[in-house]
Amino acid sequence: MNRKEMEEQVIQAYQRDEGMMILVFAQWCVNHGLDARELYAQAYPAQGENQLLAQMLENTVPKEEAEEIPDATILGVLSLFGNDDLAFVVSQAIEERNKSKK
Repeated sequence: MNRKEMEEQVIQAYQRDEGMMILVFAQWCVNHGLDARELYAQAYPAQGENQLLAQMLENTVPKEEAEEIPDATILGVLSLFGNDDLAFVVSQAIEERNKSKK
């Protein structure tokens, strides 16, 4: 395998993993009754619509059919991919949810 092929494989793996990260985020939003597009826009207002997010939202399942995604998991996944702005917005949503439970 030459260098270019290796680089392409690394890029494809990253894109696959990024898609999985966005799917986890989208499903977490569905599970908590949050609008993933709105949270994403709060984190990245200048970016416009994220096509991969729109695509991954189509792959989510209803809350009743989904597995629980712990808050720590979504925050860890977002941080792992350097989505610190989105992790911050998600943290705020978690805090608001926890306040309303009390």
